Amino acid sequence: MASLLYRLGRFSFRQRWLITLAWLAVLVATLVGAATLAKPTSDAFSIPGTPAQKAIDVLHDRFPQAGAGGATARIVFAAPAGHTLAEPGNKAAIERAVAALQKAPQVGSVTDPFQTRAVNQAGTVGYAQATYSVQAPELTSAARDALTTAVDGARSAGLTVETGGDAVQHQPGGSATEVIGLVVAAVVLVITFGSLVAAGLPLLTGIIGIGIGVGAISVATHFADLSGNTSTLAMMLGLAVAIDYALFIVSRYRHELAIGRDPQEAVGRAVGTAGSAVVFAGLTVVIALAGLAVVGIPFLTQMGLAAAGTVAISVLIALTLLPALLGFAGRRITAGHIPGLKEHDPEGDADNAKPTLGVRWVRAIVRRPVVALLAAVIGLGVVAIPALDLRLGMPSDGTAAPESTQRKAYDLLAGGFGAGFNAPLMVVVDTPSGSVKTAADQVAGRIRGMENVAVVTPAVPNPAGNTAILTVIPTAGPDAASTENLVHAIRRLDGTVTSAYLGVTGTTAINLDISTKLADALPPYLALVIGLAFVLLTLVFRSVLVPLKATLGFLLSVTATFGAVVAVFQWGWLSDLLGVDHTGPIISFLPIFLIGIVFGLAMDYQVFLVTRMREEHVHGSAPEQAVVSGFSHGARVVTAAALIMMSVFFGFMLGPEAIIKSIGFGLGIAVLFDAIVVRMIIVPAVMALLGRAAWWLPRWLDRALPDVDVEGEKLLQQLDHGDDADRAAVAEPALR
Repeated sequence: MASLLYRLGRFSFRQRWLITLAWLAVLVATLVGAATLAKPTSDAFSIPGTPAQKAIDVLHDRFPQAGAGGATARIVFAAPAGHTLAEPGNKAAIERAVAALQKAPQVGSVTDPFQTRAVNQAGTVGYAQATYSVQAPELTSAARDALTTAVDGARSAGLTVETGGDAVQHQPGGSATEVIGLVVAAVVLVITFGSLVAAGLPLLTGIIGIGIGVGAISVATHFADLSGNTSTLAMMLGLAVAIDYALFIVSRYRHELAIGRDPQEAVGRAVGTAGSAVVFAGLTVVIALAGLAVVGIPFLTQMGLAAAGTVAISVLIALTLLPALLGFAGRRITAGHIPGLKEHDPEGDADNAKPTLGVRWVRAIVRRPVVALLAAVIGLGVVAIPALDLRLGMPSDGTAAPESTQRKAYDLLAGGFGAGFNAPLMVVVDTPSGSVKTAADQVAGRIRGMENVAVVTPAVPNPAGNTAILTVIPTAGPDAASTENLVHAIRRLDGTVTSAYLGVTGTTAINLDISTKLADALPPYLALVIGLAFVLLTLVFRSVLVPLKATLGFLLSVTATFGAVVAVFQWGWLSDLLGVDHTGPIISFLPIFLIGIVFGLAMDYQVFLVTRMREEHVHGSAPEQAVVSGFSHGARVVTAAALIMMSVFFGFMLGPEAIIKSIGFGLGIAVLFDAIVVRMIIVPAVMALLGRAAWWLPRWLDRALPDVDVEGEKLLQQLDHGDDADRAAVAEPALR
């Protein structure tokens, strides 16, 4: 692989105009496609085969008038201080809003709060429920505008009016978070290289990669319903890895120039060596994210594939566009020197006469490996303790931004009626033959006797009289464990009260089913990723103990990350400092995403650090010296890469969305734990303790494994020590 990438780097260097124009054409095409084909995204979640979906299917067949599965909008009205909704002027304003909604496009039904007694006892808060005949992604602009017009009309009469539900489609927009991450990344790159040109190339390729990736996702919305957070997740991950991958290659290019290579040869060697690590790291991230498809959850599969595609684009750009841009820069890669900053060759720090901070750091760890190892493991273990209390849930209006109308509607309803009114359960009673009224009354009586039940509405039968709907209002909100227990308790009534089918659906039940399935999928997915990690690392390092150590370090990073996320977003620790406005269950898909992404990043840093140690060991260095030399070559680049990733990920915490905050924090803290604690402390400590045993591999396995030469060792030997014919064969531009 290293030889192929070497030739690819040289080809891109020579054909820089062709490569650059080709990528710019792709960028323009995707942006034009996004502008013309993009459709609204959907934040609705559903999983075929779950109990809630089964109940929706029954309603579609037996009770289509109920609009099960269609978009909903809950309009909450609040009277001015000292007044009530029953006053003539306020009541007339509400009735006008309800009448306007009944005539709105795509509306199936609208409830009047005075007729359904959906006004609290004090008469200050009430709500109307609008059910649409289509799902949220299919709502037209006219339907959304009609809802806005009805709400504005009631507001103009002096009422406080807020709306919740999936019909109030939130379109994630641009914010300053990406810019902040880019600014911090730029600062880190400038400090790392001491040059504006060297720092600018990773930023430029990262921006181009994100433009293509996010543009392609926008085009995909024309053909499939995608979550509103899909592009944000792809942007977050793609931007971080794109800059990091470019950083590795530019760093190696600078090093090759510093030791006297001409620019074309330096590009070829940089892509053949650092590019090999980029391919491996990118491949692991892509496999882990694409592997989310095995979980069998459509929206999770879509987000995983979108993020994996963006990472793949970043890898391709790093291997082709970046060498082309280096061709334009040539030896001017050191241009734009910042006064006061030293121009660094990050990979040449180990060769400096004066020991650098990285050299002094690793020497201290090698001298006291047991102390360093115990301190790091105990520290991560303590941070991981809150993970024992991990609770999973799906986003609701209660997790929306505090200034959003969804969150305000949620708070008004909870204050006026109780938290349970934000978690209504739709109970479906279906009888194959005969009247459903008797069965529904028996079910209602049993439910009223359960714990955590606030209200059970009278049954509403369908025209055929064989299916009925009950609405159950719990005492607690949608995130509460008691609400989840109530759903399970009602479902256990199926087949015990009458011969009728009994199911529970609605947004709360759907979200609970999704959380349950995601929680069940977490252990097998973790086992899949761990098994993949061990196999890939055994292939790369030709060792048994090194992959075992890397896998255990990965598990430490993941569990510590879960602990930190639970402490902040579930327990509320440091919530004010970090701008967390709402605590509760962790977003159900966050742990699986973190496992996949942290796995990829862990392999990234592992390969970059340990391959250098293996190279020194192969060249005859003593075990401890191999650890010190290998660490010194890669420490500065890995640290810079980690700081860039953390700045990009943590930057997304400044956005308003609770989901994005938790994902940004989780990814940022995962990089901190894995790159700084595991790779910078645990890896050199364990490698020093293992000594030569670290590279032990059974002979039969050594013969069976292919030699992938990720570090490009064979390539460099052929180029540096082979005869002229060998060098010519490697350098032959087969891609011409």
